[in-house]
Amino acid sequence: MATFESLGLCEWLIQQCKQMGISRPTPVQEKCIPAILEGRDCMGCAKTGSGKTAAFVLPVLQKLSEDPYGVFCLVLTPTRELAYQIAEQFRALGKPMGLKDCIISIAMNRPFFWEHKSDVQTVEELDQRFILTPEKVKDAYLVHLIQKFQDEHDDWSIMIFTNTCKNCQILTMMLREFNFPTISLHSMMKQRQRFANLAKFKSNVFKILIATDVAARGLDIPTVQVVINHNTPGLPKIYIHRVGRTARAGRNGVAITLVTQYDIHLISAIEEQIQAKLSEFPVEEKEVLKTLTQVNVTRRQCEIRLESTDFDEKKKINKRKQMILDGKDPDLEEKRKQEHEKIRRQKKKQNRKKEAKKHSAKPTAVHS
Repeated sequence: MATFESLGLCEWLIQQCKQMGISRPTPVQEKCIPAILEGRDCMGCAKTGSGKTAAFVLPVLQKLSEDPYGVFCLVLTPTRELAYQIAEQFRALGKPMGLKDCIISIAMNRPFFWEHKSDVQTVEELDQRFILTPEKVKDAYLVHLIQKFQDEHDDWSIMIFTNTCKNCQILTMMLREFNFPTISLHSMMKQRQRFANLAKFKSNVFKILIATDVAARGLDIPTVQVVINHNTPGLPKIYIHRVGRTARAGRNGVAITLVTQYDIHLISAIEEQIQAKLSEFPVEEKEVLKTLTQVNVTRRQCEIRLESTDFDEKKKINKRKQMILDGKDPDLEEKRKQEHEKIRRQKKKQNRKKEAKKHSAKPTAVHS
């Protein structure tokens, strides 16, 4: 097995890795670090939790320590939270050289490419489960699951993924009514609050984080033992990103997906992608139904409270702001949307007329 010494890393970086509990390189680090140190463009593809961040942070820091002046490096990420986390990794590994900032530049020219070959895109240490539940009972199952895990493992941290900012906020409010230590993360929150909430979850001040897919990619939170999909992801790759928040770096973890009558085909697509079957998670339905009325009433109360805060209006305003930042005219985009919707309704109406005409034209049998 390769060592960091054999990859060409300098002694101070090797010692800093040891202080952080990193003793040996992972496959993506073993393959990519030498290529980056040689100055080659590099693209690495590997499972979540496989050490991809350190695979580029380590050689970047080594090069920077050799010539710590001028423009040096640009890191592009899909989310602000991931950018923040990568910056922390740079600061932690680069502490001996007093690293404070990463400055930006990029060039891609005939890149070296290495991919970790694997038939399964989720790790073996992940226990992947599902629960079949009617849509109207889903929240009761969620409350039951959280209570079960907290009763059995009070030191566990849980991430819950849901599909919209509004649902994220409502679920957070609802779980707090049941006295669960819950915090949220979604794009409707101000960036400062998102960072603050993430820090509180990482430090175990709050044991439960409810998030949209803004938190699904790249975030490394070692204490997460359970991921619950409140909605079944529409795409297998989103499922893979979500459940990858647990069972990282060789640790064990559990992922449970709540599957309604409308989601069976989605689960089939996920199983085909990961080449594995999800096992059913055992739940006593009678125990769930005991709290059903209380859960539904509590959720409705939270929905009413959220509506009084003009949450939907704020979402529209944020959407318009984002359009402006993207160089789009919000009014023009809204007009286009209305026109497309009008065309869609007209086509739907025409199709119904064609179907009605087609059926009325069928000959009927005449009996004498």
